[in-house]
Amino acid sequence: MVKKVAIIGAGSCGLPAIKCCLDEGLEPTCFEKSDDIGGLWKFQDDAIEGKASIYKSLTINTSKEMMTFSDFPIPEDYPNYMHNSQVMDYFRSYAKHFGLLPYICFKTTVLSVTKQPDFSITGQWNVVTETSGIKESFVFDAVLVCTGHHVEPYLPLASFPGLKKFKGKILHSWEYKHPGNFRDKRVVMIGLGNSGADITVDLSHAVKKVFLSTRSGSWIISRVSCNGYPMDVTYFTRFRTIVRHIIPMCLLNMWEENKVNSRFDHTNYGLKPSHRFFSKYPIVGDDLPNGIISGRIAVKPDVKEFTETAVIFEDGTKEENIDAVIFATGYSFSFPFLEESVIKTKNNHVSLYKYVFPPFLEKPTLAMIGLLQPLGAIMPIAELQVRGATRVFKGLIKLPPEDVMMADIIRKKKENEKRFDLVGKAQHIALQVQYVNYMDEISSFSGVKPNMLSLLLKDPKLAWEVFFGPCTPIQFRLMGPGKWNGAREAILSQRKRIIKATKTRDPPNDSKETPPALGFLFLKSLWFLAFVMAIFVYL
Repeated sequence: MVKKVAIIGAGSCGLPAIKCCLDEGLEPTCFEKSDDIGGLWKFQDDAIEGKASIYKSLTINTSKEMMTFSDFPIPEDYPNYMHNSQVMDYFRSYAKHFGLLPYICFKTTVLSVTKQPDFSITGQWNVVTETSGIKESFVFDAVLVCTGHHVEPYLPLASFPGLKKFKGKILHSWEYKHPGNFRDKRVVMIGLGNSGADITVDLSHAVKKVFLSTRSGSWIISRVSCNGYPMDVTYFTRFRTIVRHIIPMCLLNMWEENKVNSRFDHTNYGLKPSHRFFSKYPIVGDDLPNGIISGRIAVKPDVKEFTETAVIFEDGTKEENIDAVIFATGYSFSFPFLEESVIKTKNNHVSLYKYVFPPFLEKPTLAMIGLLQPLGAIMPIAELQVRGATRVFKGLIKLPPEDVMMADIIRKKKENEKRFDLVGKAQHIALQVQYVNYMDEISSFSGVKPNMLSLLLKDPKLAWEVFFGPCTPIQFRLMGPGKWNGAREAILSQRKRIIKATKTRDPPNDSKETPPALGFLFLKSLWFLAFVMAIFVYL
């Protein structure tokens, strides 16, 4: 008998969930409250309560090779960093290619997901939905929750004295759409996260002045890295991950801080944080220093208090005639359709084994997908989570006992607390994971992690690219369940796709090709020896 799976949400996590269910011979039904796919990435002119929201100019800060679904590479003519409309185009192509749309019930809200009376035996769930005012009830063998965590704006209004008497406009970044509404205004942005930095730059081209208020500062990195390659392509490799485990953290911090300060001195720009580089995720802010040096943006400390028309900062400075305040203070999340006995959230923390499975269920038939915060793309992580979850639903993977799962959860929590001990109680700290480490962990759980020794012996060229090249999602289609025959070629051609998007003109090249120097060959030989040694360390 085919097992029926309910999927809640048809965004970047829900779409691969449908496909993975089909791949495993399961019967998916996806419930989407809006009239379209895409979730967060579907731009709308107005923010709608209970739904994720983005602004018109938003360009993704993870590159296409690192965010692609593992068996459907993003076309080579797409830019490396895509505008939100191009992300939607890719999602539509993915859904069409794999025939996912017939499995989605649009304009349908999930009201409740509760255990069936015989749950301890069957593991089944009762799902109540509402479409056009009509409620229906269904029984499913398993549930995948793919609703994300950018829906409920976190507004700490009580933390800012005098805000109630402020006469200007007050809003959360969730409501922001385009700078036109703020033209020639004086605006204060509170919060230096990726959204805060990006919206500040967007505003700076239209407003009189934008003041960026930050409590702790941040290290700023660029989308463009060594030799013009995308930042995540050069940063997220297996080799670099091993190196970061070997070299003392103090040296790694020193290296990265010197590197980002070589572009611009964070102290002179008012952005230097109190924490070291690896104690908190950096911010992707290519144009932020340009806005500061040109005078469109002024960085300020934390807000002390508001008056009717002004903002007073912790350093005693005061900015008059402020027209609007935007809070880029992150999000809270909850799951009102789930009982607290199933999922309990506290301070933006949920106890989940592998960041996926509630450890207290009698039957492992519910999974939370995408409920984490990587420094990197969420799409491939969500896809790997679903590939593992569907095999758990089928009984092909067994979860360990509850005490073992809880021990793993507690260990990860303590590691995060230790790693981020200098940054206070930020809303998203409990959700953070290290990209390559987590991808390898969840792929090992699913049985699809590349075997480096096997690759080295059978296909050294591919092994070299997998180990030293970017840890792209396609690597997890080389072997194991769901193996894709096109994976090898897609990996070996990934650098070509990266360059294709930027090299839209062939510059003149008068120099003739010369054979590689002996020094270069010697250096390459050393790299090969290091490669072989690293493989054994990695194993």
